[in-house]
Amino acid sequence: MDRGAFTFTLNIPPDFQRDLLSGKQPVVQLNIDATQVSQAFTGAGHIQQIIQTESRAFAQRFRQSTQLPVEAVVRSAYNPNLERGWFGSVTSVIDHITMLVIILTGAAVIREREHGTIEHLLVMPVTPLEIMLAKVWSMGLVVLLAAALSLKFVVNGWLGVPIHGSMLLFLLGATLHLFACSSIGIFFGTLARSMPQLGLLVILTLIPLMILSGALTPRESMPLAVQYVMLGAPTTHFVELAQSILFRGAGPSIVWPQLLALLTIGTLFFVVALSRLRRSLQ
Repeated sequence: MDRGAFTFTLNIPPDFQRDLLSGKQPVVQLNIDATQVSQAFTGAGHIQQIIQTESRAFAQRFRQSTQLPVEAVVRSAYNPNLERGWFGSVTSVIDHITMLVIILTGAAVIREREHGTIEHLLVMPVTPLEIMLAKVWSMGLVVLLAAALSLKFVVNGWLGVPIHGSMLLFLLGATLHLFACSSIGIFFGTLARSMPQLGLLVILTLIPLMILSGALTPRESMPLAVQYVMLGAPTTHFVELAQSILFRGAGPSIVWPQLLALLTIGTLFFVVALSRLRRSLQ
């Protein structure tokens, strides 16, 4: 176990059989390498069940098959074979949509300032609103097109993940999500003064957005305070919307609260980012 060759070692004392037959309660030592967290948790339960079952059958000198009064029929909906790749592929698309649009829009604002082209825009008859709208729709369109192609040819075509819902409805939700995330990227671009600073802001933001949005772990298992705080993040509503549409075939009557939340959050971030952009251009 010290060398990592074994995850479990079972130490059975020499007088185990005699103590068991005499009615005593002998002790069996099970050592577990807890660095293998998932295997240790699952394997410990299986080994304990095996020890108890075999010991009871040996002490009673017969093995009784227990028949339950109720038969449970388990049906796995939406993913009958429990393929982990189905969940992981869609989650990766969601994470990359968020990451790419924040980085691209933020970097576009930073590069404009670093290369001096922002001054060229100021002398032209364009307003900060028009500048921001140009950044939002151009970067969002590129990421939206890449997401649609990824779902069609990689997730659905190559990996064989079935898409039960409407692609158009998903792309509508993705558009609202891109609207919110691109506004966040422009806001970061007005805060940071260089690309390294933007990178630090993106890292501090993306990790909570990905981990706490429900894409990797269920939100129900998180503390209530975290659940309430993450309601203000667009990824929380987009993850729920994407899983409902792509996995369960949900329609507009089911996902309209997520669409409304994405529109509201995106509008708030857009107004704040526009205010910051106006002040930074003065």
